[in-house]
Amino acid sequence: MTRGLIVHRIAPGSSVQDMGRSGYRAFGVSRGGAADRLALAEGAALLGQSTDCAALELPGSGGVFEATAPLRIALTGAPMRASLDGAPLVWNASHAVPANARIEIGGATAGSYGYLHVGGGFDVPLRLGSRAAHLAAGIGAVVQAGEVLPVGEDTRSETGLCLPPDTRFDGGTLRMVESFQTGLFNEPTRAQFAETVFTRDARANRMGLRLESGVDGFAPEGGLNILSESILPGDIQVTGDGTPYLLLGESQTTGGYPRIGTVIPADLPRAVQTPAWGRLRFRFVSRDEALQAQTRMQEYLRNLTRSRQPLVRDPSQIRDLLGYQLISGVTAGDAPGTKE
Repeated sequence: MTRGLIVHRIAPGSSVQDMGRSGYRAFGVSRGGAADRLALAEGAALLGQSTDCAALELPGSGGVFEATAPLRIALTGAPMRASLDGAPLVWNASHAVPANARIEIGGATAGSYGYLHVGGGFDVPLRLGSRAAHLAAGIGAVVQAGEVLPVGEDTRSETGLCLPPDTRFDGGTLRMVESFQTGLFNEPTRAQFAETVFTRDARANRMGLRLESGVDGFAPEGGLNILSESILPGDIQVTGDGTPYLLLGESQTTGGYPRIGTVIPADLPRAVQTPAWGRLRFRFVSRDEALQAQTRMQEYLRNLTRSRQPLVRDPSQIRDLLGYQLISGVTAGDAPGTKE
């Protein structure tokens, strides 16, 4: 059988995602792609491959998968309980998977979106220059049990690497810049927005998330509707009842609700990974501070490969323990060159 991953069970809403598609907003197709683009870059670094490689996005929980051939995998994004033929797998790390072995991924212990990467990426069809399913636009579809996801050619072999854990999976403060309509909201309303602790509604999806609070609506002065114009991921629209919605990668391309601000790209991974009912706050920053944050993010991404560390494994979980050289200079007694 060709290289692939058999899907025996999978969480609803799971889909193959890459960095999304650019250049189609004028035709009504937003970028889409992985909800947490940082997790996609982390998986690429762990496997030593391009960030263009598609991964499997798992919202909330995973499933059961079987390798049809020896594969390399990496697990990133929202930490989930995972095992390989019953032996625990470390999250945010890369692993070797033998042919016919089963990977089982359970529910998230933090965050919202986990990612299963394979060496070579998932070789699903290209549509408009991307392998990403864009569910809102009807491009591609969710992955179903019984499918066999084809895996591309893998030219590398290293596994057993991990990245330092990140803290973006429990909510926190999101930095935002002013939008074209921020001035429609008076100063007391903007100040109240920045002082309010919001919770992420459980009904969030790849298009956006609703922000709940105990505060009456954040209405702008002079009415709630504006002429429809271009909108982007990170925009915070305020609907007719004064409820804020944070728009994500699969949002529509235009909208007529005023935006109180826009979350900076460097903080969108934290936004999408906030779990249901997780707490969020917002802080207005200057354009210069936003650009500095983006520069730091780009530097972090460039250094991801150098941040990899050898994975320290629990010997009790290593099935082929006798095949490992555990202490430098010590070998099995029958190794070539061993003295009697």
